[in-house]
Order: sequence, then C-alpha cells, then structure tokens
Amino acid sequence: CGKSFTYKGSLDRHIKIHTGEKPFTCQQCGKSFRYQGNLSHHMRIHTGEKPYTCKQCGKSFRYQGNISHHMRIHTGEMPYTCKQCGKNFCHQGSLGHHMRIHTGEKPYTCQHCGKSFSQHANLKVHMRIHNGEGPYTCQHCGKSFCHQGSRSHHMRIHTGEEPYTCKQCGKGFSQQGRSLSHHMRIHTGEKPYTCKQCGKCFSHQGSLSHHLRIHTGEKPYTCQHCGKSFVQHGNLKVHMRIHTGESPYTCQLCGKSFSQHWNFEVHMRKHTGETPFTCQQCGKNFSHKGKYKPYTWQQHLERFTQHGNLGPWKVHMRIHTTVKPLHLPPAK
Repeated sequence: CGKSFTYKGSLDRHIKIHTGEKPFTCQQCGKSFRYQGNLSHHMRIHTGEKPYTCKQCGKSFRYQGNISHHMRIHTGEMPYTCKQCGKNFCHQGSLGHHMRIHTGEKPYTCQHCGKSFSQHANLKVHMRIHNGEGPYTCQHCGKSFCHQGSRSHHMRIHTGEEPYTCKQCGKGFSQQGRSLSHHMRIHTGEKPYTCKQCGKCFSHQGSLSHHLRIHTGEKPYTCQHCGKSFVQHGNLKVHMRIHTGESPYTCQLCGKSFSQHWNFEVHMRKHTGETPFTCQQCGKNFSHKGKYKPYTWQQHLERFTQHGNLGPWKVHMRIHTTVKPLHLPPAK
C-alpha cells in the first residue's frame, strides 16, 4: 500500500493486515489476534480482570479507553456535537447512532420480514418475535415477554400500580402512552381520527376501525354455534352467553344474575331508587329510557311513533302526545 514506517517492527505488524495473519490464539475460545497486546486484552474477558477503577464511583473496567469514556459521566464532558441539531454526546459511537435519525439510515435488516433498524440492538430484540424467544418471565403468572419494558408494564396488573395520574380528574393509569394519553382526549375533546366516508370523528384509531365496518358491512366475528356474525369481538363475547347460559353480573342485594352489564345497571336502580331520565314536559323521572334515546323533542315524537317496544319513559310520553298505539274494535 506504500505506507512508510520508522521501525521495522511496525512494518512487520502492518504487513499482517494484508496477509491476514493472526498468530496469537486464545487457548480458551480459539479466537485469533494479529498482536500479542490484543490477545492480552481479550484474556480479561475470561479472567474477569478489570484493572482500571474509577476513583469517583469505584466502578471498574477492563480497558483504559472504557474508563476514559466513563469519566465523562462525572465531568459532564460531551465533546461530540451533531452538526445538524447541535445535540452533544459523550462518545463518538453515540453520535454515529444519532446521525441516523437525520439520514434515515437503517443498516440492520431482518432476514425474515425485511424490517430495518438503525441500531443492531433493536434488530436483536426484534428477532425474538420470529424465534419466539421470551427471556423476561413474570414471576407471578409465568407469562414471558420479548422486552424488559413489556414485563414491567405487565407486572402492574399484579401489583395494581398506576403511576400515571390524570391531572384533571385524578384517575390513575398503568401506562402513559396508550392509557393516559387516550384518556386525556375525554377532557380535551380531541378526535384526531376522521371517517372519510361520513366525516364522523373519533378519539381512538380502534374506534374508527370499528366504525368503518358500518360502511363496509364487515362482520369478522362469527358464532361457532349458530353462525351469527358481529362487527366487534365484544359483541360476540356477550352473544356467546346465550349459548353458555353464563350470567356474570350478580346483584349482591337479591342474588339475581344478568348476562349483560347494562341490564344489571338498570336492575340496580330498583334497589337504589335512581331515576336519571326526566320528562321535559312534566318533570317526572324514570329509571331507564327504553331502547332509543331522544336527542330533541321532535326526534322523540318521530321515534316512539315508529316503535311499539318502548320503556316506561317512552310509554309515559304518550300522555303528552296524541299517539294511541292500542285500538279497540268499535262496539256493536
């Protein structure tokens, strides 16, 4: 290559780069090295020797370079600066990883699905999806997870920990991203997901996906007993109670059980005396509104003239209207 050296020994060592010669071999693992010094450093992996110790915190390191980098934690030194955004880093490697944010470079690609990553560690974690590896196990229920963070979130099911609190209503959540962020839309009224067919807006992506099935007619959840199909899995789950006879909602006062939660809620009003539905004409209160909710008085009139299966509230409204759905034959 034409490179020049002051000493013959330096030239001899350099030549090994071209010849590929690695005469120094580790007797424990068989790995070979070009230079004796590299082998000596490598042996510390097997011996556990860490001769370089930080005087401030006592942490030990195998190599002089590692302790030099470590000392920047204590000194606050960040000599490597991103020229695009000005962010500073302790290590050259950290700057290199950061630069991929600006360049969009993702050099590590999954051979199974083609997904690419900016860092090798992220690819390594991703591979657990394909090989089924779950190295993080819950000590309570035995469930395994690909990521340490996923297990930490899962543990809150057992501990009941809710570290994220809504500042407006005080409600606690186990996760900040999905749970608290979604909940905040109740207070802000934000509905960022819009149906392109009818313009209706939703606070969650999942709600929009369910809504779109109204337009497409898709009912992907089918009962294996009777063949009836449903738009949402929750509806199928409730329907299955017809076949299983399951009634999971039980009144603690009278022992009556219900297959659906809303039926249970209506029943409880018999015991509590709660009457949340009020007639706007005379002020009379009722425990439930029946099948349809009147948004305006005119809508109410239209709806209850079309439907005969009405609840107490709607039956009562006939007092204020001229509708008489039951007719006797004329007397002879």
